Amino acid sequence: MKIKLTNISGYHSKVINEDGNSIKVDNKSIENPKGVSPMELLLMGVAGCSSIDIISILKKQKQYYKDLTIEVEGQREKVDLANLFKKIHAEVKFTGNVDPKKAFKACELSFTKYCSVSKMLEDKARISFSVFVNGEKYEV
Repeated sequence: MKIKLTNISGYHSKVINEDGNSIKVDNKSIENPKGVSPMELLLMGVAGCSSIDIISILKKQKQYYKDLTIEVEGQREKVDLANLFKKIHAEVKFTGNVDPKKAFKACELSFTKYCSVSKMLEDKARISFSVFVNGEKYEV
């Protein structure tokens, strides 16, 4: 796996992967940033990685949702000179005909076992999740 960053101007850069897919990054502390911050990219990685796991698990269980959204929020704390994530919480929301128990189990497996991004961050941040099916929160 390899990526290439090319600076556009100031802090604004374009990052491209080996397949030609790109994203723009920028410094969030400036006015009118033209891309996402590197820390936002980490949260996007949590959402993207877990979504792939969740979709795969639910397909195997023949669970077919209409919509899936994942909102990830991170809380940062200063550690030495860096501001690290200490808490990351994901709200996973499904609509459609999906069994809440199976949806919860798919999310649990993703965040605790399969998601490489979450697993990489778990030594530094407490990662939690909530599951909503058709607007109702499902808890074990």
